[in-house]
Amino acid sequence: MLESAILILLLGLLGGEIVRRLGAPPLLGMIAVGIVLGKDVANALDPIVMNLADELRITAVMIILMRAGLGLDREKLLQQGSVALRLGFLPALAEMAAIALFATLLFDFNVGTALLLGCVISAESPAVIVPGMLRLKSSGWGVGKGIPDAILTGSALSDVFVLLVFSLLLNFLEQGIDSGSLVFLPFQVISQIVLGVVIGFALAWLITFILAKVKFVQNAVQEVIIVGSVALSLIILAETFPYFSGYLATMALGFFLIEFDAPLARRLRVEFNNLWIVAEIVLFVLLGASLQLNVLEAVFLPGLAILVLGLLLGRTIGWYLSTVGSNWNWREKLFLLPGNSAKATVQAAIGAIPLSQGIEGGEIILAIAILSILATAPFGAWAIPVFAPRLLQKGDVDPTKVNVNQPTRVLAAVDNSPLATEVLNKTGDLARKTNAEVIVLHVISHADQQNTEQLRQLTQQRLADISYQFLTANGTVASDIVDYAQFYEVSDIVMGKRGNQPLETVLLGSTSQTVLESSPIPVILVEQNKNHE
Repeated sequence: MLESAILILLLGLLGGEIVRRLGAPPLLGMIAVGIVLGKDVANALDPIVMNLADELRITAVMIILMRAGLGLDREKLLQQGSVALRLGFLPALAEMAAIALFATLLFDFNVGTALLLGCVISAESPAVIVPGMLRLKSSGWGVGKGIPDAILTGSALSDVFVLLVFSLLLNFLEQGIDSGSLVFLPFQVISQIVLGVVIGFALAWLITFILAKVKFVQNAVQEVIIVGSVALSLIILAETFPYFSGYLATMALGFFLIEFDAPLARRLRVEFNNLWIVAEIVLFVLLGASLQLNVLEAVFLPGLAILVLGLLLGRTIGWYLSTVGSNWNWREKLFLLPGNSAKATVQAAIGAIPLSQGIEGGEIILAIAILSILATAPFGAWAIPVFAPRLLQKGDVDPTKVNVNQPTRVLAAVDNSPLATEVLNKTGDLARKTNAEVIVLHVISHADQQNTEQLRQLTQQRLADISYQFLTANGTVASDIVDYAQFYEVSDIVMGKRGNQPLETVLLGSTSQTVLESSPIPVILVEQNKNHE
């Protein structure tokens, strides 16, 4: 089992990175590694790992949903609430109907089995959509109109709706439940959504009280253990007691944590992002390992036809109806094609259930579910970042809702005076606290031509554990400092001062005063044997 874990994590990471460097989505490489490790090729994974695949997928879905909830923006949701609500039902419903219609023609399915196939295929993939939308929020694409938030929320509601319809249809086909009971389907959907939101709200309040008010734990790792365990329990309990949506409750938990305590939500966001690095590899490698290539080959062409028709004739109609009356322009509406069509996680979780329950045509449902993953998940992961700059408008990023991945940089301006040591010490402390990169700048003037190599050695001693660049320049000291700081987009300039007055001689003459007056970037002044700013 440990050998299998090593193969999954190490080869999955390597496969994803190789494919990413080739310009394709990393999940393609992870799925390919899974296929090679699976039964049809190398059969290299321990059966225990494959038996645990479903549980591992549920854990990955929990991480995905928590990241989604912790990244939602309430103001943008209120702005686009109607669109998000319609995106939660209409595209899936239209695609489900279209697929069911064509499945009765291509595979001679009865209406119940055809609708079951429609449920499996019409679900959206949080494994692709959530990371993609969060990346858009981090870079600002579409945030002005709340498009990523509307897609995130609509995707979550859509999966709640699809999974509920799937479970009801499965019971109907297995036990022959009276079709009249389907009349109550809308009420069951509404009750699951309402209870999911209420439970998420209550647990978010309780967790905030324990972690932020009482301060029950000591660090962010312990916080994520508690929150992750609660979120995972919600999904598991919802399977045993199907009176609320575990998916929606988990997402609501993350959303309300932002409302109750933004600093706690920020710490959790960082930790769940780190967890996703591992969960993504496990999810897609196991997905590839579960593929049955022979069944996939048998239904490839008709299955591909079903997917295309369901997307173009079904989901497109649903997208249009969802955005009628909104302030989205045609380009933003068109973005729903690459942004909201990926399938992976739900199909991986439920695609094999009809076969395991003995439903006639279950092997075809599984094969088309797998085909939908292979066809749409890579497309969605590739198309979201490619088409967003072409179809969406860029707006301001809200750092309270997402992690901004732009690296933090600090510029240290040094000369050959004793203050260089103090400047480097201060810069090192700041960089370690913020995990920042450092630009060390030495402006060589007529009065300061010597000992550059000594400064290089001093920098190496003081910043040995920090990523830094040592740069030299020839010119006007103050203007070069400001120019380099702006070029490298640093967050702070650290430099020395002399004497007891803060604007006296620094480096050469009145350099510090000139930098302070001309720099749009904050300046930290350091004096001899002090950490005064």
